[in-house]
Formats: sequence, C-alpha cells, structure tokens
Amino acid sequence: MSEKKKNNFAFSKENYKWMLIGLGTILVGFVIMSLDGEQHGQGFLGLTLGPIVIMAGFILEFFAIFKKSK
Repeated sequence: MSEKKKNNFAFSKENYKWMLIGLGTILVGFVIMSLDGEQHGQGFLGLTLGPIVIMAGFILEFFAIFKKSK
C-alpha cells in the first residue's frame, strides 16, 4: 500500500515559473515607459509600447493563476 504524496501548495512549479515571467514582463514594461525621452513620458514609449507590454504581463499573470496543474 503505497500512498501518493499529496502536494499541499496552491500552485505547481510551472505556475510559479509563469508568474515570475509575468512579473518580469510587467517590470520590463515600466522600464520601457521610464526610457521615454519626451517630457512627462508623452512619447511612443510612454504612451503606447510600455502599457502594451505591461498588459501582456498581467495577461501572463492571469494565465499563471488559472492554469491547471497536472
């Protein structure tokens, strides 16, 4: 009678990997926004590219949270 060891964590290792990737993507988006050379971040990097990258990071975070572990 061998009992299978039950994992008591809410997420698997793969979920945490995706969460770190999403967090890194969010941080990269904020760095991109800060690199904008226009006054008050009113250029392409601050208004368009940075927020798109940040939203991609949040989408990755939602994916990591709702991903079913095997």
